[in-house]
Amino acid sequence: MSVETGIYGLICLLVLLALRLPVALALIAVSFGGIASLLGFKPAIGIVTSTPYSFVASWTMSAVPMFLLMGFVAFHAGLTTNLFQAAKAILWRVPGGLAISSIFACTGFAAVSGSSIACAAAMGRIAIPEMVEAGYKPSFASGALAAGGTIGALIPPSILMIVFGVFAETSITQVFVGGIGVGILTAFSYCLVVLAMWWLRPDIVPRSVEGGFAAAGGFSAILRIWPIGALVVLVFGGLFSGYFTATEAGAVGAAGAILLSAVTGQLTLNVMRVSLLETLSTCASLFIIGIGASMFTRFLGITGLSSFIGTLVSNADLGYGSLMTIIVLIYLALGMFMEPFGAMLVTLPVMLPVLKSEGISLVWFGVLVVKLLEIGMITPPVGLNVFVIKNVASRYVTVVQVFKGVIPFILADLVVITLTIAFPGIVLILPQLLH
Repeated sequence: MSVETGIYGLICLLVLLALRLPVALALIAVSFGGIASLLGFKPAIGIVTSTPYSFVASWTMSAVPMFLLMGFVAFHAGLTTNLFQAAKAILWRVPGGLAISSIFACTGFAAVSGSSIACAAAMGRIAIPEMVEAGYKPSFASGALAAGGTIGALIPPSILMIVFGVFAETSITQVFVGGIGVGILTAFSYCLVVLAMWWLRPDIVPRSVEGGFAAAGGFSAILRIWPIGALVVLVFGGLFSGYFTATEAGAVGAAGAILLSAVTGQLTLNVMRVSLLETLSTCASLFIIGIGASMFTRFLGITGLSSFIGTLVSNADLGYGSLMTIIVLIYLALGMFMEPFGAMLVTLPVMLPVLKSEGISLVWFGVLVVKLLEIGMITPPVGLNVFVIKNVASRYVTVVQVFKGVIPFILADLVVITLTIAFPGIVLILPQLLH
C-alpha cells in the first residue's frame, strides 16, 4: 500500500508540474499530502517545520551563497569584462578566432561564476556585436554564446554540483574535479564546431583573420585579467590541494573577490548592494526548491518506492547501455521543459537508489547529470540561455534564429555525452589522481 501511495505521489507531482505549478510548491504539496495520508497530520506538520532548518543549516550548503557572492561581485565589479579581449589577443591567428575566443572566455568566466545564465549574458553582451561586425552570421554567433554559457555549470564552482553532492552524500570536491574534464571537453568540442563551420561554410564563419594582436589589446589585454587568475589560483589551488573544503573555498573566494575588487578600485557600495541582493534572491529560490526536494525524498523513503524502483531495475537486468540510454532520454526531455535545478532535485530521489543498486559512481553521475541538464538550457521550447542571448542581442537575432544557431553545438554536446558514458575515465581520472 505504501508503494502505491508513492506511485500516486509521483503521478500527482508530474500533473502539477505539467500544470506549471512552481517546482518548490509542487514538491512540498505532494510530500505533505503523502506523509499526512500515511502517518497523520501532526507528523506531516513536524516534517514541514523541521526540514527547512535541517536543509538550510547544513554546513555544506553554506558554500552556495559564498560561491554565488564571489561570482556576483566579480561580475558587477567588472573583473570578468576583460576575459574576451584577453582570449582575442591570444587566439587572433586561429581560424574563427572571435567565436573560439568567446567560448574560452565563457570557460574563464565559469571559473568564478557557476551560473550558465550569467555566463551567457555577460559574454554575449560583449562578444556578439564584435562577431557580427566581423562577418559572422548573427544566428551562429548567438548560438555560440548561448552554448558557451552552459560551460558555466560544468567548470567549478558549480552550484548544481554542490547541491548534487549534498543530496547524493558524495564529495563535492571530487564532483568539482570531475567536472573539469567534461567542461574542457565541451569547450574543445564547441571549438571544433567553429572550425568545421569556418572550413565548410565561409558564409557563416568568415575566412579572414580578425584584427591582430595589437588590435585585440596586446599584452595589456592579457595582463588585465590578473585578478581573475589570482582568484582562480587562490580558490582552486586551496581546494584541490586539500587546504580548503568546498565550503571554506566558497568563503575564501567571496572574500578574495571583494578584496581584489577593492585593490583594482572597482568596489563600490552599489556593487556590494547589487551583489548581495542577487545572492540573497538566488539563494532563496534555490533553497525553497531544495527544501521541497528534501521533503519529497523523505516521502518516497517512507513509502518504500525508492528501494522498490532500485530492486525493479536490478531484477530487470537492463544492462549499462540500456540504463544509460533511458536516463539520458529522461533528462534531455525534462531539460526541454524545466530549469536544471528543479529537474535535478525532482529526479534524484528516484535515480539515486537505482544508481547505488547498479554500483554506478555517484561522482561520475553527478557530472553527467549536470551536463545533460545544461543541454536543456539551449533546447526548445524553454532554453533559458537562448532567451537570455536574444535579450542581449535583440537587434541582431530573433529567438528562432538563436535556436537554429545552437543546433550544431547541441550535436557536439551529444557526442560529449556519448564519450562520457563510454569512457567514464573522462570524469573519474582527475578525482582519482587527487584522492
